Amino acid sequence: MTTVNGTSLDSIADHLPGFLFVDHVAIAVPRGTLDAQVAAYGLLGFREIHREEIGGSDQVREALLRIGDSANLIQLLEPLGDASPVQKAIDRNGGKGGLNHVAFRVRDIQTAYDHLKARGFRILDAAPRPGSRGTTVFFLHPKALVETPFEVLIEVVQD
Repeated sequence: MTTVNGTSLDSIADHLPGFLFVDHVAIAVPRGTLDAQVAAYGLLGFREIHREEIGGSDQVREALLRIGDSANLIQLLEPLGDASPVQKAIDRNGGKGGLNHVAFRVRDIQTAYDHLKARGFRILDAAPRPGSRGTTVFFLHPKALVETPFEVLIEVVQD
């Protein structure tokens, strides 16, 4: 049996705040390349199911892609300008795109937020907020836990 800090993973899973599955993997793409990236993924069998421009603190254009009938998505994120956090990530990556974040779907976003906050996770949003396609979201910092950093930005999503 696998354990974390002396507690079985089965026991931990019983108390999680409704994490269901990977909602999407987000990939940052350089400005001006979103359409070409969508076409390239199309050659792999992905189809675009949603496109949206998101303002506020995000400042991105997104395309959501699906393969087959699965619930898992690829999200391509193109920054709208230099102030976009996605552009800052691209800049840190030498001007190249790449993995931006992994998003996990939950049953109840507020319960998940409260659960993680109470356990000392570093949450980037002051509260759950509107996301794309009518979702509600919040983000965990890649170093959400000081002693065991995830090393990747995590988005928590409720449909």
